[in-house]
Amino acid sequence: MAQVSMTVNGKPVTGEVEGRTLLVDFLRNGLGLTGTHVGCDTSQCGACVVHVDGRAVKSCTMLALEAEGAEVKTIEGMANPDGSLSVIQQAFQDHHGLQCGFCTPGMVMSAAALLAENPKPTEAEIRHYLDGNLCRCTGYHNIVKAILAASGQDVSIAAE
Repeated sequence: MAQVSMTVNGKPVTGEVEGRTLLVDFLRNGLGLTGTHVGCDTSQCGACVVHVDGRAVKSCTMLALEAEGAEVKTIEGMANPDGSLSVIQQAFQDHHGLQCGFCTPGMVMSAAALLAENPKPTEAEIRHYLDGNLCRCTGYHNIVKAILAASGQDVSIAAE
């Protein structure tokens, strides 16, 4: 067992982990932050995306010990300080960018990373950026619309 310390959603945390413990497992099982989902265990689906030092990372591909000293943000840290939904979360709600909701935390985290890099992405850029996030319910159209809306763009430019 080894000790790992990091800042998660603005709060310092420390825990004991085995060397093989994945970041997603530490977040879910060690810290009780179950918004980060495990969908495939093979880095294919993107349900486990979190931000590590400002970068979108599939947390099923990273050992918890690799996040030593890092700033980690999960879906639980995306809300506004008053608890209201962030612009991205609200856009997903307003534009029906979810159905079953399983992929939504990873989609929101990926969308936030995209908008941090590119505040006004085109539809094609959004679709390309989300290439590593799988949704088995929506067909992505409303997810793209939600991201366009969160970026302040006209959602009617999204192809039907």
